[in-house]
Amino acid sequence: MNDAPIVIEYYTDVLCVWAWIAQRRIDELKAQTDLPVVFQHRYIDLFGDTHTKINDQWADKGLFEGYCEHVCDAASHYTSAPIHSDVWRITRPASSANAHLVIKAVELAHGAAASISFAFSVRKAFFMEAMDIANLERLYQLLSQQGIDSTPVKGAVNDGRAIAVLMSDYQRAKQQGIKGSPSYVIDNGRQTLYGNVGYRVLYANIHELLKRPAHEATWC
Repeated sequence: MNDAPIVIEYYTDVLCVWAWIAQRRIDELKAQTDLPVVFQHRYIDLFGDTHTKINDQWADKGLFEGYCEHVCDAASHYTSAPIHSDVWRITRPASSANAHLVIKAVELAHGAAASISFAFSVRKAFFMEAMDIANLERLYQLLSQQGIDSTPVKGAVNDGRAIAVLMSDYQRAKQQGIKGSPSYVIDNGRQTLYGNVGYRVLYANIHELLKRPAHEATWC
């Protein structure tokens, strides 16, 4: 088996219900000790302007009410992804961008592991507690609740470093042709899995790459 770890660029939007559903699959993959996998968490501009998105895509399907029903129905098949009844019906974040911005600021200030943990707390706050995660003050309060020092995080937001790395994610997603959330870019871009991909499919693809000889990818 190839000893080199598999690097997966994992693209999501924190407001995407399918990424919320996929969270448990990611956790399980990380828990598998026989899978040396490194996830690089990146973010995409899917819900950057939620009102325009809903008005354009759900105008004839009930707008926010219709989208709420869609989200609740999608998650109803997965007990590990509960949805608060107020999500999108009452709580309607204007954008996912502020949440992505603070998540990236946490990464700069406290490292990747802290950023990943905080991103989960943001998803949980929205989907399970119906918190408006577009509100910066609420995001900063969430930092405090998670025991994360907010001073260097706010510093990375204020001086532009956080928006710079977020824009890098957005641009990289466009360059790689990412279509939506969640997306898994594997094997240096040679393979992309997109959407509601089951755990067994993810595991099988990763396991096959680990068995492949290191030089095989260079064959024509």
